[in-house]
This record gives sequence, structure tokens and C-alpha cells, in this order.
Amino acid sequence: MKTDILAVLLGKVRPFRGDDEPSAIGKLPVAHPVAVGPMGLAGDEQADRTVHGGVDKAIHHYPADHYDWWREYLGDAPLLDAPGAFGENISTSGLDEQNIFLGDRFRLGTALVEVTQARQPCWKLNHRFGAKGVMAGVVKSRRTGWYYRVLEPGEVRAGDTLDLVERPYPEWPLASLFGLLIGGEAKDRPAELRALRDVPVLAESWKVRRAKLAEQFGAD
Repeated sequence: MKTDILAVLLGKVRPFRGDDEPSAIGKLPVAHPVAVGPMGLAGDEQADRTVHGGVDKAIHHYPADHYDWWREYLGDAPLLDAPGAFGENISTSGLDEQNIFLGDRFRLGTALVEVTQARQPCWKLNHRFGAKGVMAGVVKSRRTGWYYRVLEPGEVRAGDTLDLVERPYPEWPLASLFGLLIGGEAKDRPAELRALRDVPVLAESWKVRRAKLAEQFGAD
């Protein structure tokens, strides 16, 4: 599996809601090569490292393929005229949450990255688009995007390729994983909750969530 990288995007922390809510969700494409390290892309910022960024969320990837669906869902939304509407660092076509799996390893430019979790949406998407239903639309449609951790540093630029190197967990497509841990399906999937305990590449925060759900539904 190989796809072209349509855009590499970076963001700076800026006021988001008045002056009291900083955010770096407004990311813009860059043409130059960007260094990729353990904490993500050089020059990219996150306002609140307790919920954004970090080793397990070093790079955010959102499919350009979803933009047409969002245009139908939201109507006129100028943010959808260019990559970056969802705060993504990487934009591609041909990959989505049905054909990307937890633990997939990709050569991103010259860096090696690993899929750690789907993106859990927050209220900032509603505020960014000026629409109440964006966060709910992400959850219901499973059009979430996903995060990578960086296993080997390197550099990437628009026009490079994203090449699948290894797929160790083909039983865990991201749409299914999101449904299990975030989308309200845990009660009906106790065996999968139990099985997920043995998947070490899952992001640490989602390991905690899995454990809580497993305790709640007697799946440990």
C-alpha cells in the first residue's frame, strides 16, 4: 500500500475563542521538507499537551477523501476548500479508517511511524466550523482521522509517499476500534475488549479507557 502525501501542515498556537482559549488547530500547508521527531513535526505546536501532541499523538493524519462527505453534511464550509480543516498534519487520498489498522507501520517520507489510535473529537471542531454537529458527525460517521507515534526520525514533505511497511494487527481496523472504545459499542463486544488488552501498540490513554470499559462490562 502506497499513497502520495498531498500536504504536510504545521500550526502555531493562537487565540481560538477570544483570548482565553489558545489552540494550534489552524494548520497550514508548507512546501519545504519538515523534520520528523518523537514529538512530531518540527515547527508544529500544540496548546494543551495534556490532550494534544505527545509521543502517542505525534502526528495527526486526516483523509482528504472525507471532505466531500463533510461538504454534503455541513453545506457551505470554506474551511473545506483546502487541507487542514480538521487540524491535520498529513493529508492523503485513498486511505481511511476502514483500511488503516492499529499498529500499521508506514514509511512517512524517510521517517518510520506507527498508528496508535483514532482521533477522538472535541468541541473545538464545532467552534472551528461554527456548526454544532461536527463533533457528533465525526463520532457517528467514524470519519475520525488517526495518530502516529514516531519510531524512526526522518523528514517529510508534500509529494513524498506514505508506504505501508508492516501490518501486525489486521483484525483492528480503526473504525472498529473507535466504535469499541469511543462509539458506545463496548457493552456488546466484551470479547474484543478482552482481546485488545494484548495489543501493546495501543496508545496509553486508550489502554486506560479499555481497562475502564472492561471493568464496567466484566470483560477482564
